[in-house]
Amino acid sequence: MDRSLDDFLFSSFRSIGLGGGLYCQTGVLSRRNDTDPSSSWTIVAAFSTKDSEQVATVPTQPDEAPRGDASGFTRYMKQDLVSGLLVSLIALPLCLGISLACGYPPIAGIFTAIIGSILCTFLSNSELTIKGPAAGLIVIVVGCIEDFGGNGMTGGWMDADMTAYKAALAVGVAAAVLQILFGFFRAGILGEFFPTAAVHGMLAAIGIIIMIKQFPVALGVIGAGGEPLEMLREIPRYLAEANPAIASIGIVSLAIMFAWPLVRDRVSFLKPIPAPLVVLLVAVPMGMGFDLLHAHPYSLADHEYQLGEQYLVKMPDRVFGMFDDITFPEFSALQQPKAWKWVTMFFLIGTLESLLSAKAVDLLDPWKRKTNMNRDIVAVGVANLAASSLGGLPMISEIVRSKANIDNGARTRFADMWHGIFLLLCVALIPTVLHRIPLAALAAMLVYTGFRLSHPSEFLHVWRIGKEQLAIFVTTVVVVLATDLLIGVAAGVILKMIIHASNGMPLKSMFKPFLEIQDVNKNTSMIVAKESAVFSNWIPFRRQIEQVGLVQKRNLIVDLSGTKLVDHSVIEKLKEMERDFQQEGLEFEVRGLDSLQPLAGGSHAARKVGLTKLQRITVVTEPSLEDRLIREIVEFGISGYTSTPCSGAGRRQIADGHERSPRVRIEVIASASSAKMVIDFLRREILDEHRITVCVETVSVFRADDFCDSLK
Repeated sequence: MDRSLDDFLFSSFRSIGLGGGLYCQTGVLSRRNDTDPSSSWTIVAAFSTKDSEQVATVPTQPDEAPRGDASGFTRYMKQDLVSGLLVSLIALPLCLGISLACGYPPIAGIFTAIIGSILCTFLSNSELTIKGPAAGLIVIVVGCIEDFGGNGMTGGWMDADMTAYKAALAVGVAAAVLQILFGFFRAGILGEFFPTAAVHGMLAAIGIIIMIKQFPVALGVIGAGGEPLEMLREIPRYLAEANPAIASIGIVSLAIMFAWPLVRDRVSFLKPIPAPLVVLLVAVPMGMGFDLLHAHPYSLADHEYQLGEQYLVKMPDRVFGMFDDITFPEFSALQQPKAWKWVTMFFLIGTLESLLSAKAVDLLDPWKRKTNMNRDIVAVGVANLAASSLGGLPMISEIVRSKANIDNGARTRFADMWHGIFLLLCVALIPTVLHRIPLAALAAMLVYTGFRLSHPSEFLHVWRIGKEQLAIFVTTVVVVLATDLLIGVAAGVILKMIIHASNGMPLKSMFKPFLEIQDVNKNTSMIVAKESAVFSNWIPFRRQIEQVGLVQKRNLIVDLSGTKLVDHSVIEKLKEMERDFQQEGLEFEVRGLDSLQPLAGGSHAARKVGLTKLQRITVVTEPSLEDRLIREIVEFGISGYTSTPCSGAGRRQIADGHERSPRVRIEVIASASSAKMVIDFLRREILDEHRITVCVETVSVFRADDFCDSLK
């Protein structure tokens, strides 16, 4: 894997809850022994995460990129059909759990996955993404339900819940219309506005809220609800009121979710079996053992507890009964002003998450196919319109199921369609079997998902990028927990602007980049940026990059040496642009970053104008070595040196009676990595045979790239 992908993949995976980090542990080149005409060489790489170690097989340099057209449907049917089946086994319990957590009927999540998978297969050009309900939308959907008088299914299904459900469906329809317009007017780039730290803080806060909300459900506590911070204070009460039988199902299910990845990676034949399926294979028999289908009491430690169907998923009681549960929106709810707050949140958060996920899946695509983001948003909007009109949840491009789709060998978008068809068959033909799934097991899956979204290592990763990024991240998390998502993200955005202003960003360039375009040669142009390059002026900056480079098919150089501030978000997005140019067979180069002072030690840390710390190496040696040393130093990427004839004597020479001898003094300024290479060379090649004196100092310089070619 290209090492330049590390930070972006880490951020993308963490934003959708894939473990605590991504670090390449080992790589082995192997050849697949199969007859698939699209097969070629593959890289088999083991990645280590805090939760598990995953082995990913990534095809590279295929003979032909599979396409989801009529010929691709038949050519790759076997691979897509198998992957669709395996993904549906993961999606089934997650769709049910997410729907219940949102305060919708459980079957609503299945409706969404079926509709999204079929419509988006033919409307989007994204080949490997799986569409469906996502845990990241739980917080806004249940917030909408509660604002319209529902209780998120915490106290049983009542008339008020149905009213709130129909109102939320109307909100979903309105948000879907905005998504369609968003894509038609090619506004997909607006997803680029939000600073990375604020987006990750929002997702971490969503993870925390999911854990808080689902914890009492996993313990069998009926009627738990309220604001996240209120529920957090109530955790001791939830523990005291836990139903032991139900809690045992929840605890065992949660243990399986954490332990199964470790077991699966040590037993090769278990690798295709997903953790949610194992949870169901254990939890359903436990529920049958407790006879949850029939209401009855039981006693334990002098306390009496109740068991019954209220702890099971509510599903149709007959084959094809799912069609009885189709529900239509109550559009009169849109006359209430509060409805439009939720329309905005459905639209903004859903669109942003879908764009992030689609980008992450493009990076994982073995054939490096690129999704048209505007077209994909239109497809998601159309599918959301249909799903909300028939009683379904909002949907996005879902990263966890998409990654499973890739790992299972999918080739084209028809794998998404097959996953929806298998879900349709399950809910239509075996609804009474699905009714046996305990709610505690689904809640445990969501607690695990929430933990991964808000993994502690995410805080550490943001801190390594920069303290100001951690401040934005934590502020977003805290404000979201105390208020809501929109206010939390707005707080993160405002804080970032304040930090930028304090770091010397000119206010006139807050939203407008100052760019100068130059032609370097007949194939290459250069954009020279002035003043600042930050998240708030990135959209017009990006459009200029696309127009000059990608549209006109020209190589591009972006010179940032004249800016006063470049923030972390722009540095990350420039790395993304580099990959976009590579996909088009064009060159993309960023210059001048290292003429600015980094605000932290990370490679993607924000940078501002100021002095940069480099290493000064001074070597005093005999004149005969001068040419050799200078030649080696330049090869290490150091673009300048000084060489001065001198004379002197060392301790041993003075002791031998020599006053002084001819010497040469060579001085260079280098980055830490180049300085290390010079020192290693001197130790390895020079010190054993020649007498030299070496001094290394840390110095502060202007325009570091004037000294080191390797920094440009």
